[in-house]
Amino acid sequence: MLRIGLCDDDKEYMQKLMEMIRRWTEENRYKTELLSCDNGDDLIARNAASHMDIVILDIVMPLLNGMDTARELRAQDTAVKLIFLTSSPEFALESYEVRAQDYLLKPVSYDRLREALDACCQMLCAEPKNMVLKTSFGFQKLYFGDVEYAEAQNKRVVFHLRTGREVDTPEPLHSLEDKLVSEDGFFKCHRSYLVYLPNVDHFNSTEIIMRSGRCVPIARGYAKAFQEAYFAQMFREE
Repeated sequence: MLRIGLCDDDKEYMQKLMEMIRRWTEENRYKTELLSCDNGDDLIARNAASHMDIVILDIVMPLLNGMDTARELRAQDTAVKLIFLTSSPEFALESYEVRAQDYLLKPVSYDRLREALDACCQMLCAEPKNMVLKTSFGFQKLYFGDVEYAEAQNKRVVFHLRTGREVDTPEPLHSLEDKLVSEDGFFKCHRSYLVYLPNVDHFNSTEIIMRSGRCVPIARGYAKAFQEAYFAQMFREE
């Protein structure tokens, strides 16, 4: 599901943009959730509640302008793709500060909007497998290849990375387990642990040794299924 946020205080123009985005999603057969806001504060709050993949943002708005909105968005979310929308080119240089993907001048043609959205989607698809986690510092993109295992600790989950760094999220393990399906390479080896199979070095009947040397327990009832999943993963990589 591709989540696209649109923020513009001109409701009539925003409706036209939404129609163009719906046309684009139908032509590409994308499953898309489209969220519209007429002010920057609302956009920031909605993205904080649930990460958006792409945000199309008008720069000239009352109260919190688009550029300041983008700065706050980027501070809480390093992964979101930003597309600016404006009637003036004067802010083009500033858009680089918040790593905007594109800068569209009003009135925007369908072809120009399609080009910007296609480029964002190509960037999203070209990235290595990843997930966007909600953390105490905002949203953070985590690449699967960097993860050794996830551990449930009280009401949070800690991701242990190959570098030794840890990233934690308030999301429960059962929710993450549902997202990290078997084809993504994760396996539940214990009620409190998910391991990333490509980063397993070796294992025995009671524990898994990761490439860093850290050990993860295997619960008795998971041993046979883990072994099958591990070798299935190896065959997929060959």
